Amino acid sequence: MAGHAEEKLLNLTLRVWRQKDRADKGRFETYKEEARGISTDMSFLEMLDVVNERLIKSGREPIAFDNDCREGICGQCGVVIDGAPHGPRRATTTCQLHMRSFTDGAELTVEPWRAAAFPVVKDLIVDRGAFDRVVAAGGFVSVNTGNAPEANGLPVPKQDSDLAMDAAACIGCGACVAACPNASAMLFVSAKAQHLNLLPQGQPERDSRSLAMLDQAQAEGFGSCTLHAECEAACPKEISIKFIARTNRDYARAAARKPR
Repeated sequence: MAGHAEEKLLNLTLRVWRQKDRADKGRFETYKEEARGISTDMSFLEMLDVVNERLIKSGREPIAFDNDCREGICGQCGVVIDGAPHGPRRATTTCQLHMRSFTDGAELTVEPWRAAAFPVVKDLIVDRGAFDRVVAAGGFVSVNTGNAPEANGLPVPKQDSDLAMDAAACIGCGACVAACPNASAMLFVSAKAQHLNLLPQGQPERDSRSLAMLDQAQAEGFGSCTLHAECEAACPKEISIKFIARTNRDYARAAARKPR
């Protein structure tokens, strides 16, 4: 049996965005000694943990960053690494990105999502409350169905159920917004809308949901979608931009049906 790859140590230079609060202008700070001897077996967030331990020991303020599950499913960990949301590996969240993806002596620039709708709270942490408000505007089924029905009692075409599951894979991390030159949230909005719009349970509110979610996204200050497809490339769950086309059709149909 082949053994595990030998652990290696990296000496890195980190340029990290530091910002005390929403009102602070912020600036990049460089950490070189603090990022020496980093194991290639560490995840990116574990590397930041080590850097923070060294900063705290020297009496300095640690780098603030978001994280929760560290299993690639919560959507909290996103940062921009060398201009790429979540870093250089495709379909990989920041917490699942390992330091073996980088070379010894590399200089890495780490910054938060950049979008007017995602104001920086501190350092690498942004306020993604706009996403919550978009979902609350229309991303749920309010029909009272009583007790949970038998799972096989409501037939759903396999193609529709597969598409709905693909859309539901969205973890709401915001990488699509960070990657888009327009700071559009259309990939997120379409994924959250379509995983309900595609199912029988979502049909009674399909029109109102489509209108409300897209209108709320615009009100939050997200940019317009011009189909650059950077969102699809950056998405750690590989959500397809085909959902955007479906949502645009749903929105146009709902707007045409809306009473004047």
